[in-house]
Amino acid sequence: MSLRNIAIIAHVDHGKTTLVDQLLAQSGVFRANEATVERAMDSNDQERERGITILAKCTSVLWHGAAGETRINIIDTPGHADFGGEVERILGMVDGCVLLVDAEEGVMPQTKFVLGKALKMGLRPILCLNKVDRPHADPDRVLNEAFDLFAAMGATDEQLDFPHIYASGKNGWATMDLAKPNDNLAPLFDLIVQHVPAPKAEQRKDEPFQMLSVLIESDPFLGRLLTGRIESGKAVPGLAIHALSRDGKEIERGRITKVLAFRGLKRQPIDEAEAGDIVAIAGLSKATVADTLCAMEVTEALPAQPIDPPTISMTVSVNDSPLAGREGDKVQSRVIAARLLKEAESNVAIRVTETSEKDAYEVAGRGELQLGVLIESMRREGFELSISRPRVVFQIDPETGERLEPIEDVMIDVDDEFTGIVIEKLSARKAELKDMGPSGAGKTRITLMSPSRSLIGYQGEFLTDTRGSGVLNRVFSHYEPYKGAIDAGRKGVLVSNSDGETAAYALWNLEERGVMFVGAGEKTYQGMIIGENSRADDLDVNPMKAKQLTNVRASGKDEAVRLTPPRRPTLEQAIAYIEEDELVEVTPKSIRLRKKVLNPSFRKKRMKEE
Repeated sequence: MSLRNIAIIAHVDHGKTTLVDQLLAQSGVFRANEATVERAMDSNDQERERGITILAKCTSVLWHGAAGETRINIIDTPGHADFGGEVERILGMVDGCVLLVDAEEGVMPQTKFVLGKALKMGLRPILCLNKVDRPHADPDRVLNEAFDLFAAMGATDEQLDFPHIYASGKNGWATMDLAKPNDNLAPLFDLIVQHVPAPKAEQRKDEPFQMLSVLIESDPFLGRLLTGRIESGKAVPGLAIHALSRDGKEIERGRITKVLAFRGLKRQPIDEAEAGDIVAIAGLSKATVADTLCAMEVTEALPAQPIDPPTISMTVSVNDSPLAGREGDKVQSRVIAARLLKEAESNVAIRVTETSEKDAYEVAGRGELQLGVLIESMRREGFELSISRPRVVFQIDPETGERLEPIEDVMIDVDDEFTGIVIEKLSARKAELKDMGPSGAGKTRITLMSPSRSLIGYQGEFLTDTRGSGVLNRVFSHYEPYKGAIDAGRKGVLVSNSDGETAAYALWNLEERGVMFVGAGEKTYQGMIIGENSRADDLDVNPMKAKQLTNVRASGKDEAVRLTPPRRPTLEQAIAYIEEDELVEVTPKSIRLRKKVLNPSFRKKRMKEE
């Protein structure tokens, strides 16, 4: 039986996971009576809720096609720029990739990012024009755009000679020619078998065992599972192995306790895995991502792919508010530190360092969404945390000593009537307009280069400005000299001046001051932010003031107080909203905004000193 290893790469929402669903269904992975779920590969709770892929996952299918029986290992990758680290890691494990492009949206920033990584590794992609059955699809235009992108990214002549196929992942069909309709994905399977080479490692099956660990997870019964492609030799349970770090130092010794192969959506133990196959190995307790697992006689580590550095960081510290410890059970700094370090071990795009302040850690990643997903996961596990405003990670130019900041490629699709306000807002935030033109159906596509700093907290404002109809895509591009201060123009906040429970009467009187973040009967404390001021400065207010009761009844006095529903920020909105002197308090049940210094007198004193 021949073997093929492929990755499915694309921009977010271009249909990777849905296509994998159909590939699994049509290859006979599911029994006829088996209940199947939509987006079967998105197994994580947050992936299901958000509708995006966060972690790269492996599956495999058997295909009986024109070339006989073939096992195809398929890796589904995330499309969001914040999770680019997952894509960079797994491309070293495959011999080919299917680049999916939406036949309506066309080439997007993340398409450029993932294609650049694939071309750099010498892969020859297959271009799949997905969603060709959409009403505004224009596959010919998108094919030309894709060819131009390949050329602009420096593809070799061999890579430029890429095959293309038209498909509808949702409806489960693919065809090499739109004039010849088809009702299944057989042409895509056959194209993969024909175009993607068999793993070169298959020729090294008689050499000693070697494998590079690419993905890591823990299993309650088997312990640590390390997934990767076997580069040489065979993996059999009971084989004595050792783990080597990138520089060739031995980390630990052990034996393979289980070899698990991907068979459809399940992992099955097998007695032997040969070079070229993608498997998970259990038996080691210290080895991690980018380490080499090999037979005892091997002393050299396999080369691991370098990962792009993080661009955004935030401080995660112990929750020290007056309401701390009431909702979560994991509140100590050592427990928080252990959880963050565990995350950094399995996710190479996240970096954790200790800060000079006690009980605080700096977590650096690719973007607000990636950090938001980590904090949300911790919150669901019962952690209580305080989080600072995200900051960009600056670099220093080694030659000139100049401070450099990260710049991102931004692509915006927006209704024609909103282009003016979007360009005006982003120009004020030091973004440079690169290109602008109609993208069909009354929409305009705007391309800009913007400092990462100016995009922190802009997403919510952008959705308000475009009435929820705009789509903003961004991906890290390069570093440039620091562009100076940026005024995001946020209004002031309403801050509670005492501890207690909010009163409906007090909030009703405060509504003319601004927008409330809390409702009646909620616990608040001194220094907690309860709303947004309608003016630019912060205002200390009393949200507990109750109505004075008298024994005289008067008309109009006893009407029921009707409050406007509060605007409750989500975790990502809260992180993007706060300023430097503020924190987000995150517990399993609540998200609260607060000042770093709770006492108003101390706050004023600190402002004077600054």
